[in-house]
Amino acid sequence: MLLHRPRKSFLVRCAYGTPRRALGTLLLLGLVALVAAVGGHGVGERLAPGGWTPARAQSTRADAFLAERFGAGQPHLVLVVTAPGPVDDPAAARAGRALTERLTADPHTAWVRGYWPRARPELRSRDGRAAVVGVRFHGDERAVRSAAKAVTARESGRAGPLEITVAGEAALFAEMERLSTEGATVAEMIIAPLVLLIMLWIFGSLVAALLPVVVGAFAVVTTTALLRLLSEVMTVSVFVLNIATALGFGLAVDYCLLMVSRYREELAAGATPVRAAERVLATAGRAVAFSATTVAAALGALLVFPLPLTRSLALGGAAVAVCSAAGALLVLPALLVLLGPRVNRYDVFARWRRGGRRAFAEGRWYRLAMWVTRRPAAVALGTLLLLGLLAAPGADVRFGMYDDRILPASSPVARASQRLRADFDGESGNAASVVLPDVRVTPPPAAAPAVAAGAEGATAPEGPAAPEDTAPDAPAGAAGTGGSSGAPDASTAAVDAYAARLSRLPGVRQVRTATGVYAHGRRSAEPGPWAAGFTGPAGTWLSVTPGASSVLSPDGRLLTERLRREPAPTAALVGGPGARLTDTEDALGDRLPAAVLITVAATLVLLFAYTRSLLVPVKAVLLNALSLAATFGIIVAVFQQGRLDALLGPFDGPSTTDVVIPVVMFCTAFGLSMDYEVFLLSRILEEHRRGSPTDLAVAVGLQRTARLFTSAALVFAVVMGSLAACGLVMLQLIGFGLAVAVLLDCTLVRALLVPAIMSLAGRANWWPATRHRARDRSGPDTAGPSGRPAPTPVGEV
Repeated sequence: MLLHRPRKSFLVRCAYGTPRRALGTLLLLGLVALVAAVGGHGVGERLAPGGWTPARAQSTRADAFLAERFGAGQPHLVLVVTAPGPVDDPAAARAGRALTERLTADPHTAWVRGYWPRARPELRSRDGRAAVVGVRFHGDERAVRSAAKAVTARESGRAGPLEITVAGEAALFAEMERLSTEGATVAEMIIAPLVLLIMLWIFGSLVAALLPVVVGAFAVVTTTALLRLLSEVMTVSVFVLNIATALGFGLAVDYCLLMVSRYREELAAGATPVRAAERVLATAGRAVAFSATTVAAALGALLVFPLPLTRSLALGGAAVAVCSAAGALLVLPALLVLLGPRVNRYDVFARWRRGGRRAFAEGRWYRLAMWVTRRPAAVALGTLLLLGLLAAPGADVRFGMYDDRILPASSPVARASQRLRADFDGESGNAASVVLPDVRVTPPPAAAPAVAAGAEGATAPEGPAAPEDTAPDAPAGAAGTGGSSGAPDASTAAVDAYAARLSRLPGVRQVRTATGVYAHGRRSAEPGPWAAGFTGPAGTWLSVTPGASSVLSPDGRLLTERLRREPAPTAALVGGPGARLTDTEDALGDRLPAAVLITVAATLVLLFAYTRSLLVPVKAVLLNALSLAATFGIIVAVFQQGRLDALLGPFDGPSTTDVVIPVVMFCTAFGLSMDYEVFLLSRILEEHRRGSPTDLAVAVGLQRTARLFTSAALVFAVVMGSLAACGLVMLQLIGFGLAVAVLLDCTLVRALLVPAIMSLAGRANWWPATRHRARDRSGPDTAGPSGRPAPTPVGEV
């Protein structure tokens, strides 16, 4: 019988045909990595901290309108200034005015709104020993981030008799970045030795265990260079760098496990290093290529969402999948050709591996699969029921957005933010802004020209008049219109009636605008000198102070919807934190069906091309969805409902689930799940095409790959689990969620559900593909004379 010898590809002939060519290929790829490292240097400074809200959302346009036309809106940075005595003492007042002047003179400052120099009582704490100063900066997110860091570094701490701490959105993002970096550093120091020990055990040698490090470094370095290029043409979120690093490392471990395992099989069968590398590329390499393509296509579906965060994640995730595959298909074969049998050197656990190293293929995973296939209906029903119970808490999810309460209590930003809520009457940090373009109100005759109160503006009109604050480059419309004292015009009457209606809405505490202050449907205070800042040639705006409930929760969404439904004198723009939550949730919800459709279609098409089966791809998509649903239910139960508080301690974060983080997390989990699916299918298909019946093919495939993907999942879960121990709730959620996702997927789904469902489907698994019964005698024979798999070669992973 003629032996089947597949024709060598051009890549194999040119790059890996001899050890010398492999060395040349490796040197060339090393040069590419070096250039990428240089090109990607400093990419962190090019990335944006935000990207959570659509660029054209109504809330974004409202906030931009206020900032550009009125010098108002939310400040980027809030300085909480504490004095040893009353803030009106001469020494404290001098230091406060000097602080305001320094902030105003900064060329990056758009405006400053603070207690000084005019002693605005609403910006003073209840005990009179603290005051706030709000600052807004020019430029995009990167410029704001840089300016806020500079001001924080320069002004935080002691300033004469004053002590200054910072809060606000820019401070929150900076603190999240700092805690993320510290958490990752601590995790690396503590977890890296443990991960190395696990990899030494599962790879069986020190040489093999270092291969994923090389491939992962190549993937991360090249992806970083691509992110640097992307940052020149679009907004790239800083969180993409963290996700790309984690995903790149996870994919590198997956791909190296699969390919090194197959390489060892070929060496044990007597192949030369070059021939073994060729067979690895023809078999495991094909699985890696399809897996990476599927992951990239699935992550690319996130481009349909209009959030800069998800769009940059789509491109960054696709890039890291491609770069990881490039490292596995280009760097790894060259290393394997050069190493040859030396890939098995330095097994530090050889003493403990004796007696189990020559494990036959009829091992524990084989026996588990055969046990499942003897009772597939019962196993499938029980596992589905368990996953359904785990997913059930997800039905009670309350979506919101995280604020400073995700920070640990020891954080100075958290303490400053908590003091703002506890010691100051103003609620304008949570206030909704309702903008009425081109609606100009005649200010009262007593109102001197003044700039509108900023994000820390008053909620009560009492107190002395507040003359104009310092605001460099004050925009048009910030000043009053200097109207007469005659009868109110139509616009004034319309705004008066509109403000009264808004103040009657459930969840509204008061409304403040150019015509006065309103509560419970009536005007509670006449307009003062501050009123002129609410109107101008560009239009009029209203500050709507909510009740006690958090605006970054479903209550904030309900209030935003009520404000947007209320008839207005003109097309109104509603902004503020609650509006940002609403716009983000709507953007995700509206585009979710399209994203799911694209992801499912791409996965089905690619898996059909790989398996030539219709049922197997459908099964893969449904099981992935079920695994993610169970993970989501566990996250809601732990982080929102506090089901594990008795075991893990009380959870200090908000009782909501962030609307964006699960999307980011599930993208990574989906990519790894598809890796495990393709790994398992690759060996099941190989055994099936050798002529094995479905149950035997599944058992052999599980035995050959289960240790691979469970080991990879264990490494990834340990790394992610280390994040769950840090003080930042966002990282806790991501780390815990990803660890749970991969562990559920590689145990309940791959080890139980896949064998059960494929056993129930029988021949339908392979329809309409033609069964390939002919053996591929160019590779090692993995079936013994009795139809059972042959012994696993020594040193196999």
